[in-house]
Amino acid sequence: MEARAFDFIKKKPVKFAAGGATTLVALWGIKKAIHIISSRGAKRKETGAGNGNEELTESNPQTKGSDKKSPAVNKEFIKELIELLRVLIPGFWSRENAILTAHTVSLIIRTFLSIYVAKLDGKIVKTIVQKDAIKFLRMLALWVGIAIPATFVNSLIRYLESRLGLALRTRLVDHAYKLYFSNQTYYRVSNLDGRLANVDQCLTDDITTFTQSISHLYSHLTKPFLDVALMSYTLTTLATSRGASSKLPTILAASVIVITFRLLRSLSPKFGKLVAEEAKRKGYLRYVHSRVIANAEEIAFYGGKKTEENLLRRSFSSLASQMEIIFRKRLWYIMLEQFLMKYVWSASGLVMVAFPILTTQNAIKRDGSLMDEDADGGVSERTQSFTTARNLLVSAADAIERIISSYKEITELAGYTARVSQMFRVFKEVSEAHYVRNTVHQSKPKHGHFKHKDKIIDTAEPRGTVISNESSSITLQDVPVVTPTGDIIVSRLSLEIKHGTHLLISGPNGCGKSSMFRIMSGLWPVYSGTLSRPRDASLFYIPQKPYLTIGTLRDQVIYPDTVDEMEAKGITDRDLQDILDIVDLNSIVIREGGWDTISDWHDVLSGGEKQRMGMSRLFYHKPQYALLDECTSAVSIDVEGKIYQTAKDQGITLLTITHRPSLWKFHTHLLQFDGEGGWTLEQLDTEKRMNMNEEKHQLETQLAGVPQMHRRLKELCSLLGEDSQLLHVESIPNLSELELSTESD
Repeated sequence: MEARAFDFIKKKPVKFAAGGATTLVALWGIKKAIHIISSRGAKRKETGAGNGNEELTESNPQTKGSDKKSPAVNKEFIKELIELLRVLIPGFWSRENAILTAHTVSLIIRTFLSIYVAKLDGKIVKTIVQKDAIKFLRMLALWVGIAIPATFVNSLIRYLESRLGLALRTRLVDHAYKLYFSNQTYYRVSNLDGRLANVDQCLTDDITTFTQSISHLYSHLTKPFLDVALMSYTLTTLATSRGASSKLPTILAASVIVITFRLLRSLSPKFGKLVAEEAKRKGYLRYVHSRVIANAEEIAFYGGKKTEENLLRRSFSSLASQMEIIFRKRLWYIMLEQFLMKYVWSASGLVMVAFPILTTQNAIKRDGSLMDEDADGGVSERTQSFTTARNLLVSAADAIERIISSYKEITELAGYTARVSQMFRVFKEVSEAHYVRNTVHQSKPKHGHFKHKDKIIDTAEPRGTVISNESSSITLQDVPVVTPTGDIIVSRLSLEIKHGTHLLISGPNGCGKSSMFRIMSGLWPVYSGTLSRPRDASLFYIPQKPYLTIGTLRDQVIYPDTVDEMEAKGITDRDLQDILDIVDLNSIVIREGGWDTISDWHDVLSGGEKQRMGMSRLFYHKPQYALLDECTSAVSIDVEGKIYQTAKDQGITLLTITHRPSLWKFHTHLLQFDGEGGWTLEQLDTEKRMNMNEEKHQLETQLAGVPQMHRRLKELCSLLGEDSQLLHVESIPNLSELELSTESD
């Protein structure tokens, strides 16, 4: 048999050479074809950039300011991955490391079971060749028996892989939430920084995909490496025990593996960049959906369904086109991968298994006797060796295939790693007041003097000073009011608000009233100057639209405290009832079914009830200062007066933005912005201001009829053919201006 095989090889070397040449030509042709297809796809992408995709990219907030290099398997990826692994596995005795260790042990056990089953298969085939029924049944029973622990270990590996993914995700989510809710990062990252457009996707989908990819890759890389190492050792031992040389099979295997790896590495598309872009477009599609949900009423009133539908369709089309690019690239890559790993490797494996058997003369068995001296001429022993070696080689080849094919998954992991690392990097920088925002900068202000609507050149690093102390006053010294986009509304604001100084703030829209509150509360940075204020608990901000949390009716009053914190303060439900009496919501407890009722309070409460619920929190927390931003615009004047008077009686200093003259009497000072960057601070003379306001209304009422009287006088003069001296008075022409202003009002 061996002689015939060698004779065949010697007689037909041309066919073997032709087969090898054909294989090389086929590989070269596939490489060229993939290169041509990739080039054409890139050209189509460039030419089609202006057909709708450019518009979408410009409107996509995630793609703006993205000058970061494409994710790839490089030093940056290794560095980012190591930093994330330190977060995922914080210590040797951590829960995640325990699951990882158990997972590793199960993978090692599975490898030894695979080797044992491969040897057992060879023994079973040997009994079949020998026609020994009793040994066959015994071996078959042993084979079925080993299947029970083998299947359990297989199931255990999948279970531990899932548990590991969940444990890593839990650890990473916990770390992300700590960063996200520290130093008001949740506000700053969306309002003061422009690098993360869809934070919700980063905190959910990106973290989930990253941790699943990590656990999956660990399982699909650790076991193949173990399989290759142990099975190679077993194959070498098996060949040596039979007196055969393992050099040529080893050289052949190494050559095939190296060539395959180099080909796949050189032809592999940039999957990391592709999946990162896909994740971005998925996030933008979700962002557009969330905008429609959040603004459904306004869209319905305007009838803007067509515009929103077109935007959604363009967003989905952009995502679909990106997915099609990935699918096309995977088509040719997987074809090449399968050709090399399935057919080329199978042919090489047959050569590797057959070569020791065909070349071995006078093979020796384990007991020292020669195989040829057996009754069957050593056929059963050779069959056993062939079956065992073939099974081990198939398992080893499958392991190497998984190692090489995992490169594509590693490049995809690079994309997920880049996004998660960027999220944590942005969180840390924003927490340290370092912002990056895309703004169109104008000329630099000269000599430090700011003008209205000028732009700050560098808003990334605020240089102002914020002092939190135990004093009972708020002081702003040369503090500019600057928006997150860099617009300077007020160049310098200097004032001191002492406890008991009730300040009324007025001015046109966009003049900096609410912006000043955001700076005082610490939401917006201080770019220069000094802000001195009490600790955070001494300031309580109530907006025009109060936030209603998910929870019970009690939770709405005590927000952001919990029930445990409320009880620790010694406050009872009876005290909360007294608070609701102040804001005229005493009947809501009975109406809604008690303090423990859970409802969608945004829909249950009316506009005025929401504002009064927001004001109830003021009397629960009892801060030193109340920052009130049009917070009672939907409340009746009598209830509003009761609320403000009670707040003053309880020693709460009021800082109020309002247009209602009825609230003037509750304040002692007036801060007035002119809308052009200027401001004045003066003591408020309520009686004088009320008289001036009343006189203003009287003049408006009297002058409202003058344009109509002027037109009627003209008509009468025309009908009578006469003239009037009043039509020639110099002041009369100004009445037309008055008429225009009246009509515009």
